[in-house]
Amino acid sequence: MKVKAYTLNSFAKSIEGGNPAGVVLNADDLSENDMKKIAGIIGFSETAFVMKSDLADFKVRFFTPNEEVDICGHSTIATFYTLSRQGYIKLGKYSQETKTGVLNVELKEDLLIMMEQNTPNYYEIVSKNEIADSLNITTAEILEELPVQIVSTGLRDIFVPIKNMDILNSINPDFKKVAEISSKIPNVIPVNESSETVKKSFPEFME
Repeated sequence: MKVKAYTLNSFAKSIEGGNPAGVVLNADDLSENDMKKIAGIIGFSETAFVMKSDLADFKVRFFTPNEEVDICGHSTIATFYTLSRQGYIKLGKYSQETKTGVLNVELKEDLLIMMEQNTPNYYEIVSKNEIADSLNITTAEILEELPVQIVSTGLRDIFVPIKNMDILNSINPDFKKVAEISSKIPNVIPVNESSETVKKSFPEFME
């Protein structure tokens, strides 16, 4: 069985930036084990699998190299960009069936993609000292008036309020420390260097 997978960088101004995601279209015939295996081969933090839906325009399932997750923002952006570039959709509003419910996505001019998300839920506060150390910044570069906190609109992430874009752009994370912090927090997907920075292309999956 051959499966074509697209690899993209969402939220990118250049090929060197952004957040990499895998996208597999026409995935209706793939088993859950197939999807896990393909996500593992691609190796990014998430890969999206697009299929038919009785509830929405598309059904999208999201897999890390280890497990399925309910929703993924950057993979959603990558999915609808791919659907547009491959001629499946034009400018307009669409819906996707996910494990967090049916969410709306709009494709605008210049391929600007706007994604609806669920109302956020707020969870544990995370140590600013520990987070700063993992990002190789000082606590003074994190906003004082906001906490470092676990927030979820369907997938739990660590939100870090950085003071300005210059600091954000200069961050050089210690991915081992980031993964260690993530592993201590329930249901937070660990992020590692390979899933965030490696630019690979796997056009086919062979079983």
